[in-house]
Amino acid sequence: MSKIVDAFISYISVIKLQSQATIKAYESDLKQFEEFFGKEIIYASTKDIVAFLSQIKNKRTLNRKLSAINSFFDYCTKMEFVEDKPKIKLAKTPKTLPKFLEYDEIINALPSAKGDWLLQRDRAFILFLYASGARVSEALEAKKSDIEEGWLKIRNAKGDKERLTPLAPSAIEELNRYLELRPFVDDYLWLNYQGKRLSRISAFKITKKYLGVSPHVLRHSFATALILGGADLRVVQELLGHVSIDTTSIYTHLHREDLADTLKQHHPLSGEKGERFESVS
Repeated sequence: MSKIVDAFISYISVIKLQSQATIKAYESDLKQFEEFFGKEIIYASTKDIVAFLSQIKNKRTLNRKLSAINSFFDYCTKMEFVEDKPKIKLAKTPKTLPKFLEYDEIINALPSAKGDWLLQRDRAFILFLYASGARVSEALEAKKSDIEEGWLKIRNAKGDKERLTPLAPSAIEELNRYLELRPFVDDYLWLNYQGKRLSRISAFKITKKYLGVSPHVLRHSFATALILGGADLRVVQELLGHVSIDTTSIYTHLHREDLADTLKQHHPLSGEKGERFESVS
C-alpha cells in the first residue's frame, strides 16, 4: 500500500482508537481499491470510486468499502493532502432485526460451575455480556478496577469515548465468585486456563458452546430486553455507546411489535373479542 494509506491506518489505530476489526477491514478495502485503481488512491475521482463500487452487489459490503474510502479522504482533507474530496452517499440497506435471545434461553443455558473456576468464568462471562451490553472487544479489555459501586467503566470503547453502565447485582455476584476461584492474580477480568488474557476466539467459543451464538448476540439481547421493558431509546443509545441514534433505532421495530401484541391481547376490539363485535350502523 502507499505511504499515505499506511499513515491513515496508523491514524485510525493510534489517534481514533478504532477496533482491530475496523482497522483490518479498512486496510483490506483500501488495498483492494488501490489495486483496482492502479495508482495512489489520493488521486482518485468520484467517477473512479463509483467504477470500483459498481462491481459490488451486496449493499452492506458496498457501504463498508465506501465508509473506508470516505474516512480516508476525510483524513486526507484534514491533513491538507487534498483540497476537495470525493463524497458518495451510502446505499440504502434494509433494516433487519438483529438476532437476540430471551432471558430464559440465556439463564437456562448457563453452566453449573460446582467450584470449577473455568466453568464459573464461562457462567460469569455470559452474564457480564448480557448485563452490560458491552462489545466483546470492550468486555475483554475490562479490568477489576473498572468496576466500582455497581458501575462498569467501559474503556477503549469504539471511537475515542468512555462510558459508564450499571451492572446487575446477580452479574456482579457471579463475577466475584469467579474471581475468588480463579488461581491467577491479574487486574484483567477474563483470563484463559494459562492465566493469560482471554482472546476473541475463546470468547466466541464460550458463547457458542452454551448458547449457540456469537458474543454480539448477547449485546443485542441486552438492548432488546431494555426496549421491551419500556426503556427510552436515548438511554439505550447511551448504554450501548452508539454515536448515532439511527444505529439504535433498529430496536424500535421490537417496540412496535410488542405494542401490537399488547393491543391484540388486551383491547376489546382485537382478536376474538373484536370478531364478536357487530356493527349497528
